[in-house]
Amino acid sequence: MTAADLPAVLAMEEELFAPDTWTAAMYRDELARTDTRHYLVALDDPADGRTGSVIGYAGLIAYPEEAHIATIGVTRAHQGQGIGARLLDTLLAEADRRSSVVLLEVRADDEATQAFYGRRGFVEIGRRPRYYPLSGADAVVMQREVLRP
Repeated sequence: MTAADLPAVLAMEEELFAPDTWTAAMYRDELARTDTRHYLVALDDPADGRTGSVIGYAGLIAYPEEAHIATIGVTRAHQGQGIGARLLDTLLAEADRRSSVVLLEVRADDEATQAFYGRRGFVEIGRRPRYYPLSGADAVVMQREVLRP
């Protein structure tokens, strides 16, 4: 992900996560922290040879002691095609190089996304009441551990 991708990412934020969306300033700050952040986008594959459009995005915050899946989004028109899974798998591969523990928060009322993460080995370890400040929604905290030899 680069700053040039932000208009498309912010449009998807509104589509997928309103009212609890990230701002352009938040993303610019994240992109500037290259030592501990890893952000990427998924592009569609146009048949006419032009550059693809952003159809998904994901971000990781990684420290030696733990990593956090910060965000994943796929435009509704492209959901169900495995794009989110590929984005998550890419983030998890990066996280595994940096830390043995991976955490994330997901809306408590979003059972489909919780199941999505569960298929990648995440389990619920707690809840954060009113975690999302604009909607007031609670978050489920999920964790995945990689066993190191």
